[in-house]
Amino acid sequence: MSIRIGIVGYGNLARGVESAIRQNSDLELVAVFTRRDPENVKIRTENVPVLNVKDIADWKDKIDVLVLGGGSATDLPKQTPEFASMFNVVDSFDTHARIPEHFANVDAAAKKAGKVGIISVGWDPGMFSLMRMVSDAVLPEGKHYTFWGRGVSQGHSDAIRRIPGVVDARQYTVPVEETVSQIRGGATPELTARQMHTRECYVVAEEGADKAEIERQIKEMPNYFADYDTTVNFISKEELDKNHAGLPHGGFVLRSGVTGWEKEHKHIVEYNLKLDSNPEFTGSVLAAYARAAYKLNQEGQSGCKTIFDIAPAYLSNKSGEELRHSLL
Repeated sequence: MSIRIGIVGYGNLARGVESAIRQNSDLELVAVFTRRDPENVKIRTENVPVLNVKDIADWKDKIDVLVLGGGSATDLPKQTPEFASMFNVVDSFDTHARIPEHFANVDAAAKKAGKVGIISVGWDPGMFSLMRMVSDAVLPEGKHYTFWGRGVSQGHSDAIRRIPGVVDARQYTVPVEETVSQIRGGATPELTARQMHTRECYVVAEEGADKAEIERQIKEMPNYFADYDTTVNFISKEELDKNHAGLPHGGFVLRSGVTGWEKEHKHIVEYNLKLDSNPEFTGSVLAAYARAAYKLNQEGQSGCKTIFDIAPAYLSNKSGEELRHSLL
């Protein structure tokens, strides 16, 4: 029997989840819910209904896990607790500072309903969080460093597009190679944001726009660019569409630590991702954790979980015997 999956929203991330479901024989997409007019939303999976999200309660007994494709700023803080009162849910909430608050809200709703809610699933937070935790436990004397990129930051790109005179933009986050080399060599420095990453911006400006003013606003933008060395490149729309249409991303987590009675031995742990498509990879992680949510709930568990709380075997479609034989 397949695990019946519903998806809320149909943006880049939701399409990534849809693709991932197609690659997992034990998962089945049964419905997509949208705030738009369902008639105007065309999905790739055949014979699956697209419905208004207002009708989602009618599917309480027809969906095993609901995957939420909304954004962290305004969608997920409201949607995840709301839907956890009816379904097992998985989301990709990524506002790090608000994760404890979000966890508490989802936990209360899911426990009351007897459901499982898994939050902050993806690669960061998510897979990178797990690697930070494991390497911290194994090498308690040391420091971890997280580098993102080279890749497109959708949030930073959107921030540039909101500047008057900007038609379109892409922003790449780029690790500072000199700093990365230091840490891979065993150094454990205290680093500023500027020492860890640079920002590369590719901007299409309106005809006659003040490019110097656009560049100033980008470089002085607090929380996004002001704390980084930022390069602004003005290009044509054709060049942007040709060379910057994709959504690649990735990065790596490094832990530099020591062992030995006199702390004489150094060790480097590194976990690296190179992603052609950020939303498709994130969607694949969400699909695996949807399987885990179903398994946990079948065992009678409820409440909110994070990636720290779930044994890896729950992610796999393979039996314990198969895992021990082929992967252990």
